Amino acid sequence: MYFSNKLSHLQVLNTTSYCHLNRAVPILQLYFDEAADHRQHLRLSLPSIMSLIAAVRLETDHGWERDIEVLVFLFWLAHAASYRVVSQTFDIPKTSVHDIVHRVSKAIMGILRRVIYFPTGDDLEAVGAGFAQLAGSPAFSRAVGAIDGCHVRIKPLANNSHCYFNRKLFHSIQLQAITDHCGKFLDVFVGYPGSVHDARVLRNSPVYTGSLYPPAGKCILGDGGYPCLGAPVCLITPYREPVQNPVQARFNSKHSRARSIVERAFGMMKTRWRSIFFKALEVSPAFVPEVITCCVVLHNLALLNGDIIEAEDEEDLDDGPPEPHILEARVGEHVRDNLAAAVSAPNINVPALHEHDYL
Repeated sequence: MYFSNKLSHLQVLNTTSYCHLNRAVPILQLYFDEAADHRQHLRLSLPSIMSLIAAVRLETDHGWERDIEVLVFLFWLAHAASYRVVSQTFDIPKTSVHDIVHRVSKAIMGILRRVIYFPTGDDLEAVGAGFAQLAGSPAFSRAVGAIDGCHVRIKPLANNSHCYFNRKLFHSIQLQAITDHCGKFLDVFVGYPGSVHDARVLRNSPVYTGSLYPPAGKCILGDGGYPCLGAPVCLITPYREPVQNPVQARFNSKHSRARSIVERAFGMMKTRWRSIFFKALEVSPAFVPEVITCCVVLHNLALLNGDIIEAEDEEDLDDGPPEPHILEARVGEHVRDNLAAAVSAPNINVPALHEHDYL
């Protein structure tokens, strides 16, 4: 076992001492080898692993138990392995693996708001400056986030399976996310069936219903699958192709350069946890949103530790046309026109989003 109080495994100092590690287990040998590449088996660098352990450790925790539980969870997540495989790897009972996976996932969910949150104050201004740099235009300093959705494969359900069958022809659960200019996740909304349109997921998300983000005078960027909105969230999308003039073409190019950071963030996360995102997730449907959210939390922790895995190339499938009834009222079009005019007039100070129209 990964720890034991048996004399055959180690020397016990006295009958009341805590369990000691059995360092003969190969995965633990890797953990204690500081020169090893921990990302090969656990998908996180050693500093990231230590940061996670520190974040989920409780004052009541003693000895090595919490450390080992985190390693068990990371190994399971990294390989999407069955509990039986993890049981054999760590030499612990399969039922213990099940309990550990769910216990650690709950602990990671408990630190969610410490890792995923909206920026404020100077941090908000830094995000805007970052998007302006990504776009190559100071007009985009008003952008403080990029939004997109992705599909996470799941096994077909016994009931209502058709609801989860998406237009890309596989069963999935939706993940909607907003990222900053560095690819850090600022907000996630998980759980809608794959057949639901991105725009409908947005309208039912807390960030929309509660007008949580962005703050007044700021905007977030989205692709053509979303409506162009001024309220309750200011969401700016590209002009529909074919564009009508060079101003629109120039805006679309800058917009694409800035918005693509959310796609890169998804790509980095999927590459790190490829066993979760590149094949059907074989867990209880009720557990899927929690597993996905844990991957998002770990992505942010990894970025904070400089632990970056570049995204692998993935087939680019567009998100389809917006829902027809949304096209009838794109109340954010005047905001987009202001930004487009500012992009084509770089020497003019960028106005507030709801001020003068330069067209």
